[in-house]
Amino acid sequence: QGQLVESGGGLVQAGDSLRLSCAASGGIFPISSMGWYRQAPGNQRELVARISSGGDRTNYADSVKGRFTISRDSAKNTVYLQMHSLKPEDTAVYYCNTHPSIDEYWGQGTQVTVST
Repeated sequence: QGQLVESGGGLVQAGDSLRLSCAASGGIFPISSMGWYRQAPGNQRELVARISSGGDRTNYADSVKGRFTISRDSAKNTVYLQMHSLKPEDTAVYYCNTHPSIDEYWGQGTQVTVST
């Protein structure tokens, strides 16, 4: 059974940077396009960034374009989300999953809180 475990969140100030990590197991990683998603209180979960299985194609939500970078390390079965110039509106629980997402792979996520 595949599993995804997110880490790296925290409480930061506006303008700071964070790097999130998503460790994959159970055979998910090599064959899947992967995505980072986020859900803020009262909002639906949204796709923030995605990366192709080969790592050669990426896409970003307009709200994070130019500030966030998604990458993957096949040797470590890990997907990263480097976040710069964080804004209070980036505050959310961040999750990774395949893209398209698969319900059974949703994990606990990692909380990112950006203060003013």
